Amino acid sequence: MASLLARSSVKFGVAKPASRRTSVVVKASAVPDNVAEARAWIGAWKKSQGTATRDPKLTSWFPGNTGLPGYLDGSLPGDFGFDPLYLGQDPAKLKWYVQGELVNGRFAMLAVVGILTPELLASVGGGGPAAAIPWYEAGAYEYFAPAKPLFAVMMALFFWVEMRRYMDFVNPGSCNQDPIFPNNKLPAGNTPGYPGGIFDPLGFSKGDLKTLKVKEIKNGRLAMLAFAGIVAQHYTTGTTPLRNLGAHLADPWTTTVWQNDLARL
Repeated sequence: MASLLARSSVKFGVAKPASRRTSVVVKASAVPDNVAEARAWIGAWKKSQGTATRDPKLTSWFPGNTGLPGYLDGSLPGDFGFDPLYLGQDPAKLKWYVQGELVNGRFAMLAVVGILTPELLASVGGGGPAAAIPWYEAGAYEYFAPAKPLFAVMMALFFWVEMRRYMDFVNPGSCNQDPIFPNNKLPAGNTPGYPGGIFDPLGFSKGDLKTLKVKEIKNGRLAMLAFAGIVAQHYTTGTTPLRNLGAHLADPWTTTVWQNDLARL
């Protein structure tokens, strides 16, 4: 039947309808260099995160304790799993970051005490003329020697101490003996950052050293935030922290951060 209809169509001049189907060829354009680099960076970052996650039983900074990096296993002092950028994925870098945080925390604690104590003494009439100088103008005070030689000597001593500390980090125990006074030695088996010996005159390391390490790093982190706040406070108000505190206590409803033009920016 179909062949008969086809023949009759040709016989009576009825043309076969042409096909309306068309083909479309899509060619992918080249990916821009910046997009390719961004994709490569994101891929490398995801790969660096690894698959191991932190034990959910450990105390952590993030509610729920899910998806935190597994290399922060709670063995470090003050380890609460905080590393959102996965900077400590490399064990060698993690050791360096631990020492960096510890030393900067100690410097910050000294800085905060050195800022607040003279101001507190000056407020009660003590401390002498040096205490009356604000912390941000301490370099202008005339000491027993000119400022430039004092700074040069300080930097030389600082360089010597920091190089010794770095050598002990690279090769633990290599700096346990004083090169000038060989009778001064540190106890064997100490770890970088916690020398003990003459650096522990009160013998705190003989007690619960693990708990003391956690307390120290917590106070160091708090001091770093405090110092950053003191600097920001001086930038916005132009005065010292205790003067700012006194002004706020004298008028707590109108002397706040919201009344400061720079802080509102």
